[in-house]
Amino acid sequence: MAFTLPALPWPMEALEPHIDATTMVIHHDKHHGAYVANLNKALEGNPLADKPIEAILADLSAVPEAIRAAVRNNGGGHFNHSLFWKLLSPVGGGRPSGSLATAMDRELGGFDTVKAELIKAGLGRFGSGWAWLSLGKDGKLLISSTANQDSPISEGQKPLLGIDVWEHAYYLKYQNRRADYLEAIFKVLDWKVVAARYEEVKG
Repeated sequence: MAFTLPALPWPMEALEPHIDATTMVIHHDKHHGAYVANLNKALEGNPLADKPIEAILADLSAVPEAIRAAVRNNGGGHFNHSLFWKLLSPVGGGRPSGSLATAMDRELGGFDTVKAELIKAGLGRFGSGWAWLSLGKDGKLLISSTANQDSPISEGQKPLLGIDVWEHAYYLKYQNRRADYLEAIFKVLDWKVVAARYEEVKG
C-alpha cells in the first residue's frame, strides 16, 4: 500500500497523566489507522498514490471528483495525525526558543499570546477540527483553525503545529472539558520539533 500508519515515537502510556494510554491506543491504532486504510482504498490504482500526501493535499483540484472528498478527509487525517504525533513528547512543555520565539515576538505578540490564541482557536472550532500555527503565504506566522481533517496545506500555508480537537483526542479523559485538554497539550508539546519545522519551511 502507498501509505502506512507511522509508529509512535514513544510508548502509548508515555504522555500520561496528560493523555492517557487508552485514548492513545484508540486514537492512533483505530482512528489514524482507518484514515490510512481509507486513503489507500480511495487511491487504489490511481497514479496519485505515488505522490507524498503533502503534494496531494496542496492540489486537491487534481484529485478526481469522484474520490476527492475521500482523499481530502482521509488524506488530511493521515497528514494531520502524522504531524501531531511528532509534536508530542513525554519531555515536552516549556516555551520555544531561537528564531521561532523571535518570530512569535515580532509577528504574533509573543509566546503567551500564541498559546492563548491557539487555545481560543481550538475552543472556537464548533464540532470537530484542528487549531494550527502555520507559516502563511507571506512568510509570516499565523494562527487558524480548520474543520474536520482539513489541512492548512490546502490553503497554501505551511503547518508548523496542529492541535487535534476532535472528541476522540480527549473525551475518554476530559469528557466535554476541551479547555482542560488544550491546557494539558501544552505540557507535552515538543517546541524543539516545532522550531525545527519552522527552520525547514521558512526558506
